[in-house]
Amino acid sequence: MSKNLSELPFRKGVEDTLFDKLGRLAQPAGAPSAEEMERLAEEFLVGKANVYGAASFYDFLKEENRGKEVYVCNGTACVCAGTQGKVHETLESHFEADQIGHMTCLGRCHENAAFHYKGQNYSGEDIAYASEIFSGGVIAPDTYSVGHHGPELLTAPDNDLQQFSELLRKALEMGQEPLLDEITRSGLRGRGGAGFPIGLKLDACRQADSDTKFIICNADEGDPGAYSDRYLLEERPLSVLFGMMVAGFVTGAEWGVLYIRAEYPDSVAVIERAIADLHDHGLLGTKILGFPFTYNFKVIKAQGAYICGEETALINSIEGQRPEVRTRPPYPTQAGLFNKPTVVNNVETLAALRSIVDQGGGHYAKIGTERSKGTKLVSLDSFFMRPGIYEVEMGTPLSVIIDELGGGFNAPIKAMQVGGPLGGIVPAEKFGELTLDYEAFQQQGFLLGHASMVCIPETFPMIDYLEHLMDFAQYESCGKCFPCRLGTKRGHELLKRAREGRGAIDKTLFADLLDTLQNGSLCAHGG
Repeated sequence: MSKNLSELPFRKGVEDTLFDKLGRLAQPAGAPSAEEMERLAEEFLVGKANVYGAASFYDFLKEENRGKEVYVCNGTACVCAGTQGKVHETLESHFEADQIGHMTCLGRCHENAAFHYKGQNYSGEDIAYASEIFSGGVIAPDTYSVGHHGPELLTAPDNDLQQFSELLRKALEMGQEPLLDEITRSGLRGRGGAGFPIGLKLDACRQADSDTKFIICNADEGDPGAYSDRYLLEERPLSVLFGMMVAGFVTGAEWGVLYIRAEYPDSVAVIERAIADLHDHGLLGTKILGFPFTYNFKVIKAQGAYICGEETALINSIEGQRPEVRTRPPYPTQAGLFNKPTVVNNVETLAALRSIVDQGGGHYAKIGTERSKGTKLVSLDSFFMRPGIYEVEMGTPLSVIIDELGGGFNAPIKAMQVGGPLGGIVPAEKFGELTLDYEAFQQQGFLLGHASMVCIPETFPMIDYLEHLMDFAQYESCGKCFPCRLGTKRGHELLKRAREGRGAIDKTLFADLLDTLQNGSLCAHGG
């Protein structure tokens, strides 16, 4: 990491960023021109190669995106459902081949057949009305089941601004240290995958010596099959914003940055409306509710890069750098965005702070298991009888989620990928042995992650699935470290050759490759 490349963008602050301007310049044609990027380099005092290197990384900024009119979802859930061939075939009757691009998971995993057109996502039966859509017709928004098993915390209604104000006043009256103590007492761990205690992260940032600090909401939920973040951003936006403000108050941060996937256009719109409502009610800005607390939000629309789900790659992205993973230390709580102390947490983690402030850390700690506290959102795909988002108490048997909440499967299933590409493939015989918590999954060699559940039907060849998985891994690698950059490519080549019947995979060679990826990569993407 170059300290200068992190410091230079801060001259303009978080409101005026190189990355934002690249996105706006790309909108008319699909990619910024060389002349526009050269002007940005001069404006932000960085090299032309730095600007081009950043832009060329993202799906929706790179030159190959120029002229794209419509995008087909190639996320794992849609691939397993077998719907995308028909989608692509239909689109080819309306567009030239070079006008059709791809997006990796639009969060429509509950009904598949997903595609994107002019800033709007479509799925399910929408493809049957393609002519009407492309001529300006309006399609009704998607719907999916929402339920819970155990306490209703994240799925509880949150649209009352008066309640928001009262709860925020309660948090501010508590003071920084007592509030941090409550959060720490709750035992809440990060819901993005690693499961790191949020209390420790907030305390580290709080103790860092700096006049400027940031809270970043990592809403770049890129795990195919996961749409719980989309649910929270669109249906429970005030809970997310409240959690960011609480984190800001505890740490002394005055800015909250929401980095939201380009694949979730509705999420961006809903969050921006919610922020405007907070401004209108005097709940943002300086001396909020009469307390010496200043806080504002900045929404950043991502541009298509799975690796930005990794916190340091996300920070690089906001700064306008190529989104490569940083080596640690220093950790973001010491030197994060613009080299300032920064807390990065995912959407669900921050949204959980609302119930902790409301009911207390001790109450939250009584929910779940000894080491996995609270509740967790799970995303069920279209192979369940009742696909949707469900809030479950940590420690709930996987069989309860499958049979009682999901209503069982609508086709024979041989395995599920839980927690996205970085998780693990859970065979059907394990469904009855697992409980939904960090320790149970870790003991079996899996990773809970977002708790997205993508079903692999018996009719879907496993070699096809593995090749798709490794193709995703090599395409989305940031390229920073050799094991991941080269290993994912070699792995994909081996699997592709085997799938095409051009030679069996040498097990010793493949095991060695996977061991190198796991132990030699800088982040969990290669691992």
